[in-house]
Amino acid sequence: MHVKGRYSWLLRPFFLVFDLCVINILVFFFFNFNDQDLYFFESSFWNNKHLLFIIYTAIFWPLSAFFLKFYNVYRFTSIPQILSLLIKQLLAYTLIVYAFIGIFRSIDVSAFVTFKYLLLSFGIIGTGKIIGYYGLKKYRAVLDGNIRRVIIIGFSAGAQELERLFRNNKELGYKLLGIFSNKDNEIITGTIEESFDFIEKEKGIDEIYCAIDELSEKHVNDYVKYASLNMINIKFIPNTKKLITKRLKTDYYNYLPVLSIQEVALNNNLNRFVKRAFDIVFSIFIIIFLLSWLVPLMAILIKLESRGPVFYKHVRNGINYKEFTCYKFRSLTQNSDANYDHVTEKDSRVTRIGRFIRKTSIDELPQFFNVLKGDMSVVGPRPHMIPYTKEYAKKIDKYNFVFRHSVKPGISGLAQVKGYRGEIKNDEDIINRIKYDIFYIENWSLFLDIKIIFETILNIVRGEKNAY
Repeated sequence: MHVKGRYSWLLRPFFLVFDLCVINILVFFFFNFNDQDLYFFESSFWNNKHLLFIIYTAIFWPLSAFFLKFYNVYRFTSIPQILSLLIKQLLAYTLIVYAFIGIFRSIDVSAFVTFKYLLLSFGIIGTGKIIGYYGLKKYRAVLDGNIRRVIIIGFSAGAQELERLFRNNKELGYKLLGIFSNKDNEIITGTIEESFDFIEKEKGIDEIYCAIDELSEKHVNDYVKYASLNMINIKFIPNTKKLITKRLKTDYYNYLPVLSIQEVALNNNLNRFVKRAFDIVFSIFIIIFLLSWLVPLMAILIKLESRGPVFYKHVRNGINYKEFTCYKFRSLTQNSDANYDHVTEKDSRVTRIGRFIRKTSIDELPQFFNVLKGDMSVVGPRPHMIPYTKEYAKKIDKYNFVFRHSVKPGISGLAQVKGYRGEIKNDEDIINRIKYDIFYIENWSLFLDIKIIFETILNIVRGEKNAY
């Protein structure tokens, strides 16, 4: 018999108690509580600072964790998201500790000791959180524990992508019981109508995923009603060819819902400052330790094979469509079509050294000078050639395409590490590229940038089929 949820509901309370134990046990080793020198409390109860600290953290740690969603880690949460949560909670807890020290001035502790206490506490808490995260993944993948039993209604492109995700990522812990659609395919379990009988007979379904485009209003209402009565989570799969955005938020004027565009991560001034600071530091590092010796070497190799400049300069659209000159190591023989035609597979214009540097993405490295100048960012949507920008704009919703140009273009980007780099062969390529670009802009974090940089390096080492 399937027991819904099993013991997974105990994980958050367990980690909460574990974290409280860590911060309260370690405080005994780092803080010297002088119980005689009082600030404004006189009773014997208030003299016991250790007890007060335990009560204090038992109140304010859960409060800060609740508001920061510190324990909201799900099976689909990524490591960068966990690290982001740890840093936010660390900053919040730092304020909590210093507030306590400010109230009880009898605590004799230096700033350096406090820093060591905070660092060790979050080192242990972070290690426990990550071990728990990967431990659960192994538990699901190897022992079939913590499993969610799910069905998919519909066979749209999004439903097929979800089906592959469930089957190929056992560590997520989803057991796909069936796919129901009126389309004809060998992996489909039955029709949409037959799904209702299946749900009735197959007890213990945890989640129903509905491809919204394939369902009638009656079907949607029937699934929602059944899910509500049987305590089943119901989720909807959108059309993946449409660009999903969280830019629209809903406000209610009395009972009238009104949609408005909310500020996204990369339009926040603080985030822009952080991203720019990272760009400057990272690009200076690359220029000093890599390009300082690579540029002379590439100059010799490029000049030995063909006549022409070492650097290829081309005009591309940057932030707010502002045109800028983008730098690359020249990988083609000199020709008049370089600014207009994409390089295709087995392109005769590519030189021998050019084929190597394009395959390894070395040709893109001079763009770190663009980053230092402020025209580009290390990570962001890739800039297109100006003629192609106009062509692609006709195939994408105008507002979404303009939104893509509201940030600086990048040397690498989320779309590129997901396989959408290089030549655009069909409309689906540009649609998916823009979809990932918009997701990146709306969900930016410094950890996401670092993750994309590491994935870019891994893709270069592994080799990419679209790098030619």
